[in-house]
Amino acid sequence: MSHYTGPLLILPVAEALLAARKAGAGQWTVSFDLGRSSATARLAADSWHLDGHDYPYPHKLKPRTIYHWDGEAFAPASRFSGALIKLVPTEWGAPTFEIDGIKMLPTARVSPLEDARRKVALVEPRGKALLDTCGGLGYFAACCLEAGVARIHSFEKNADVLWLRTLNPWSPDPDDDDADGRLQLEHDDVSQAIARIADASVDAILHDPPRFGIAGELYSQAFYDQLARVLRRGGRLFHYTGSPNKLTSGRNVPREVEKRLEKAGFKAQPALDGVLATRR
Repeated sequence: MSHYTGPLLILPVAEALLAARKAGAGQWTVSFDLGRSSATARLAADSWHLDGHDYPYPHKLKPRTIYHWDGEAFAPASRFSGALIKLVPTEWGAPTFEIDGIKMLPTARVSPLEDARRKVALVEPRGKALLDTCGGLGYFAACCLEAGVARIHSFEKNADVLWLRTLNPWSPDPDDDDADGRLQLEHDDVSQAIARIADASVDAILHDPPRFGIAGELYSQAFYDQLARVLRRGGRLFHYTGSPNKLTSGRNVPREVEKRLEKAGFKAQPALDGVLATRR
């Protein structure tokens, strides 16, 4: 799917447009792409003009919601197909996303992109062939491209998440010049697709699965054995686990992950909010 190139609106931007019109301004400069750049819109009484298009002034926008132009109106960047999946703005510019109200990326103390950058650095992607098991909004991939990865093969199972990526200006586009053919994004379930990947064919792995209760197969011994099979000896794996509350869950998921990775042929240790492992 091609990336959306129209304006994105959030409540503060809409309020700024309306305030500028009320003040009699003829134009207003603001970001229409979640902080990636600034653009100047021409303001008229009944519409505003940007990049050759006229748009109606937005009204009654909701907080914590990103809107895109669907050709007729500004519509929320969300879909419902069994679960509500929604792109959500952050104070950092780069958005997060939610599934049924559960935030998928950390944003409380750091940008989700900066959080991804710290995790990517653990596997030292420069010049490497890398497997990204659960692509999400593509922030791991973006940071790998930024860090000089040779090639990255990224999987994403959820079609609605892939659609959100086309709206998100912070998500990397495999067809963009910056990617230079290094990013392969595949709509597939990595728990099944990994069987097609050749032995010892990747130099590093980033594994950021949904929580255990949603995608237990991605925490299984069988899947970790597959990760060990495709990773060359000495290659690094970062596995996001989060920090589930042992008192409420009754489980120590990070420790369980470490044990299974060790059994699969890794040397594993805690790192950031997950596990860093090296293929023995």
